[in-house]
Amino acid sequence: MELDSKIQASKAKSTRRRVLEYIVDETMLKVGSEFVWLWVATEPDRKQANSRTVYLSKERNMFVAERFISGLVKIHGIHPVSTDDGGTWYPQACRFLNLDHHIHSSLEKSLIERKMQYIKDRTESFDDYFPCRIKNCKLKHVRNWLRLFVDYHNNEIKHIK
Repeated sequence: MELDSKIQASKAKSTRRRVLEYIVDETMLKVGSEFVWLWVATEPDRKQANSRTVYLSKERNMFVAERFISGLVKIHGIHPVSTDDGGTWYPQACRFLNLDHHIHSSLEKSLIERKMQYIKDRTESFDDYFPCRIKNCKLKHVRNWLRLFVDYHNNEIKHIK
């Protein structure tokens, strides 16, 4: 029994990835007749996504950025945050969370913009922007679709390798 637990522990260590930094950005998606914000985090050398690295909100401010980044920290630990220079919400959230913040390099900007465009291309083809007729929708169907999309994307990457 002890040997079995040691094998499982070593297996978990070998599959765990070290995160160097969070490259984060947000984009607007249309859900029904309203717009929501999709927050995405990625790494420079990682192709797979994680359903916990995408987040939806109806607002874009420091409080939402802090909630999104603190969720990343809970999963992967404390790491620097790289963003574009557009909004004040990221630097404020990073100060609140005691994280280093810096502006994207041109490589990081290219990576996150490519990932955001890939996600937007796929979501736009999803029945014309997530059809929703419910007023004050809680976005559960969109979150479920995004989780499914991430799982499908990761499965496709595994088959390409």
